[in-house]
Formats: sequence, structure tokens, C-alpha cells
Amino acid sequence: MHSIAILDFGSQYAQLIARRVREAHVYCELFPWDAPQEKILSIHPQGFILSGGPKSVYEENAPFIQEFIFKTDLPILGICYGMQALTHALGGQVDLSAQREYGQAEIRPLVSSPLVSSLSQVWMSHGDRITKLPDGFVALAKSGNSPFAAMGDVKRKYFGVQFHPEVHHTPNGDKLLQQFVVDICGVEPSWTPESIIEESVARIQKQVGDRTRVGGGLGRCGLVRCGGVGA
Repeated sequence: MHSIAILDFGSQYAQLIARRVREAHVYCELFPWDAPQEKILSIHPQGFILSGGPKSVYEENAPFIQEFIFKTDLPILGICYGMQALTHALGGQVDLSAQREYGQAEIRPLVSSPLVSSLSQVWMSHGDRITKLPDGFVALAKSGNSPFAAMGDVKRKYFGVQFHPEVHHTPNGDKLLQQFVVDICGVEPSWTPESIIEESVARIQKQVGDRTRVGGGLGRCGLVRCGGVGA
């Protein structure tokens, strides 16, 4: 089953990102930003979403994007700090903003891109901003305080947004996430809580063979409520 790996850089909204992706019928899992490579890649992700976070990329011991993420050549979407971490890792410039941008903001698309075409009002929460894009990126949108409110490298399928598409304060933000995971990452939107139950049962049956009957103990509570599928 194809999936999306969400890397948590300390955002209070990380679980909400996962919820929005699952609402788009795409399976995902949330990992700490520094989780081991084998653990993250064990779910066979088709793309990565980098969450926001409270740090600044130029702080000592700031969270960073592990090198193997880039070596997969899979699509990446950075959100807020995730966008700044992506910029910093690829040679762009992130600086302290003269004015912190927090709350409702209006963005203006700069190019024709389905990723931001349905957005105008967004929710910002940042004290740093990108002042120079990495090579290969173009500005997709700007706001009054952010010349690069959204950026993209279409060839590598790397994207970043300075705002939070996962919160309800960003109308149509769920469409941005769906556009990324389905159209850009190519994940078929066929995941449901029931489908993961069926897949788990089939996997266990394959492991145990005909020695026992499997399935009776995998009810909705056992795999959905207790397993955190709705988080």
C-alpha cells in the first residue's frame, strides 16, 4: 500500500496534517524528524510532508532534513518550518523577519499552479521568512510580509508553503494537501480504516498460514480507535 510519511519538527499541528491526509483517503504515518531511515522507509512512502515547528533553522541544534530523504528522489512538501528547513538544506536563505506574521493573511498566486490556485486567505505563524530561494525554485505566491509565501521546484517535485494548509483557518487548505499527496505523489486515494483492517488481516493470515483462523480479534476498536487511525 502506498503511503505518505509526515516528519514532525515539533508542530502543534502535526497530528492535524495526518488527519487531513487521511481525510483525503491516503494512508500516512507521523514520525519524529530524526526517526531512523529504516523505520520511515518501512511504510514505502510515495512522498514526504515536513511539518512546522518552533525553532529557527539557524539555531544551534535545530532540527534538519536527513540526507536520505533527498536521496529517495520522492516529492517533498514543507510547511512553515518545513519550508524553511527545505530552503536551508538546498542552499537558499532564511532570515529573521522584521515583523512576525501571525494569524489570517492574504496570499496572491504569482504563477498558474494548482497547488495554490484555490487559496487566498491563509493562516500564518512564523517569525522567520525565506529571503532567497534555492536554485531551481520559483515563487508560487506571496503575502504582504512574505515575498515567498509558497515556492516550488516542479522538476524535483519539491514544494514549500509558509502558511498552514492543515488548519480550518486556511479555507481550501485541504485541497492543497490532497493535490500534493494524490496528484503530485501519485498515491491512489483508496485508503479507509476498513481497508487497513483488511490488509492487516491478510498479512497475518499469510504469516500464519492454515494453522489458525485469523480475523476475529481485529475489530474496529482494536485497530482504529486504539491504533490512532483517526488522529
